Amino acid sequence: MQLSLDRLRAALAREPQTIPLPGGGGRAAVAAVLTHGLDLVLLRRADRLGDPWSGHVSFPGGRVELDETPLQAAVRETREEIGLDLEGAELLGPLDHLRTMGPLPPLVIHPYVFAVPDLPPLQPNEEVASVHTLRLRVLLEGRGRGLMRHPWREQELTFPKVDFEGGRLWGLTLHMVDDLLHRLDGEGRGLERNRQRGQVPWER
Repeated sequence: MQLSLDRLRAALAREPQTIPLPGGGGRAAVAAVLTHGLDLVLLRRADRLGDPWSGHVSFPGGRVELDETPLQAAVRETREEIGLDLEGAELLGPLDHLRTMGPLPPLVIHPYVFAVPDLPPLQPNEEVASVHTLRLRVLLEGRGRGLMRHPWREQELTFPKVDFEGGRLWGLTLHMVDDLLHRLDGEGRGLERNRQRGQVPWER
């Protein structure tokens, strides 16, 4: 597949699938940043007591404040968390909304994909343990992709994962990545994408 910014613009041209705001819940927004060399920017969250996403690999992002839009929140959180200013970046488009499914009040997540020519020196804050880049081509080829078990509500479930040098991509962030990959190659999201590669969940 020939990858280019034009192909990504076309893949992100349609309106995202939206999710109604649940009662008692809130909104969050994240920024999936790609360089013009098509490297995806990821961070590993610092280990913090009480943080349900402690140590996870994710995109920069966080809760949407009352006085801002989700897009503004994604830009603000990226600047605060890794010191990257997206005010002059190209917004390639939104991905489908997601909803958290944990013990905390639910959040509807708004992901946005941006493009920047190159990464300047970054300045991660105390919420970030490290910043990584992962080539989009590597993700499309399925390198590092596999299956993992994870406890969930008194049972053990099978989830897709992508292992790379510096961390493991899984959960909501991998779901967002798979949304982008599926728009490019049509090979599915989540476990369906693993099945396309002959990786099927083991029997319980």
